[in-house]
Amino acid sequence: MIPRTLFDADLEGFRDSVRKFLEQEAAPYHEQWEKDGQVSRELWRKAGELGFLCPTMPEEFGGVGADFRYSAVIIEEISYAGLSGIGWGLHSDIVAPYILNHGSQEQKERYLPKMASGEMITAIAMTEPGAGSDLQGVKTTAIKNGDHYILNGSKTFITNGQLADLVIVVAKTDPKEGAKGTSLLLVETASEGFEKGQNLNKVGMKAQDTSELFFQDVKVPAENLLGSMEGQGFFQLMQELPAERLQVALAAVAASEAAWKWTLDYVKERKAFGKPVIAFQNTRFKLAELKAEITAARVFCDRCLELHLDKKLDIPTAAMLKQWTTDIQCKVMDECVQLHGGYGYMWEYPIARAWADSRVQRIYAGTNEIMKEIVARSF
Repeated sequence: MIPRTLFDADLEGFRDSVRKFLEQEAAPYHEQWEKDGQVSRELWRKAGELGFLCPTMPEEFGGVGADFRYSAVIIEEISYAGLSGIGWGLHSDIVAPYILNHGSQEQKERYLPKMASGEMITAIAMTEPGAGSDLQGVKTTAIKNGDHYILNGSKTFITNGQLADLVIVVAKTDPKEGAKGTSLLLVETASEGFEKGQNLNKVGMKAQDTSELFFQDVKVPAENLLGSMEGQGFFQLMQELPAERLQVALAAVAASEAAWKWTLDYVKERKAFGKPVIAFQNTRFKLAELKAEITAARVFCDRCLELHLDKKLDIPTAAMLKQWTTDIQCKVMDECVQLHGGYGYMWEYPIARAWADSRVQRIYAGTNEIMKEIVARSF
């Protein structure tokens, strides 16, 4: 098929290392983590020791100064293996860049090395019970009081919410304003008044801790404001969201490729009416159709990865990528479940888990309806 040219021998060697690590340290335990509702902290620490956390961070902050292709490899390998409980991408490639790109020197030195080592696990809290993709509708407030902010409000659907030691909280420092009144705060979860709610019981991604967070008069030091002044939060979010949507797309395409391969293997072995399921024209045509769409998604995704490496991935293109690849992912999963028959609906089969895991991809990082609106506004 169409070769991928972005990944040289060094990156493929890194890919092999990541794959072996996941096979040994994550895959055997993932079923138990699904029951627990979270992965183990030990996995995070082991990943940190091997440089699998925050690989793009400069060496002075504990990373290895690699380019984003190394992060892409990690994201893809987690998706290929169906290990949806592992929340490294959000930690390494969403939270860490916010701090690196917008934080003070003191914030970088305090938090980034601990994030790279796995000593500190992070999350970002945007979504609220009454405000999902509409970030201007945030109700959480952070009001300045001397040398502290007083944080009040709540968040929901927060990835890494139970394990997190540090959370970037989107809050209104000026409640009278819309986007201009929004700021980002670095909030340590051990702070008095910070409460982690229940670990939410989701349709899929069972091993991923996804939580409610509550803030009751939490005192946040003023120096924990992200950026040089209040009101920069919305701009900061818009700057970083294209990279987040690229990550969603990378996971979507990799998961689609894995599901297609599992299904091909299954229909070659499974028999119906005395012959392998692959012998039926409908099966072959469905797989051919899916293969074409997955290949197109891979090419589009790799081109956007190239643009991101050159710092040229814009907001509308990232929105198109996220919307299209996740729609394809959900289509692939549904068709592959169908080709598995009744067994495709059994949790013990990887395709059942992948089908359940895939649906949220069209919702988080901005719903696909919002992605279409972003694209339409660029006309």
